[in-house]
Amino acid sequence: MKFFRAIIGYFIAGLLVMSIWNGLVDSYGIAGGYMAAIIIIGPMYYLNHYIGLIDIPEDHAFVDMAFGIGVAGIFRDIFMNGFEAFTSTIPTLSLVIIGAIIGGIAAGLIEENMEKEQDKKHAFKPADETPGPKYDGSESNLK
Repeated sequence: MKFFRAIIGYFIAGLLVMSIWNGLVDSYGIAGGYMAAIIIIGPMYYLNHYIGLIDIPEDHAFVDMAFGIGVAGIFRDIFMNGFEAFTSTIPTLSLVIIGAIIGGIAAGLIEENMEKEQDKKHAFKPADETPGPKYDGSESNLK
């Protein structure tokens, strides 16, 4: 059921962005883009994440609504302009995929490095691990 809920959330977000965003930008310019972000993305983020249509566990990658909106845009152009519209985007999509892979690797390395630094800060190391001279472990030597 979680998968079905996510599909619904991605579908609604993609549908609204692909049908409303361009109209607002064409009518109002840059201000229309900001209005579209507030009118579409704000409520969709609330619906998908706060209400919980899209469930992303803490230990999973956070893709968010952009993937669904991107897929909706690709399929909208395929339906409107034919499959040639998709084949012309393959070089761009290939570079986006390569960039995502490089970004994911870089993010993983940065996270790993940050965890190592945190471990170093919180690690307890005694100043001297060897006992002093003539120490036999009894309380009488400490007086």
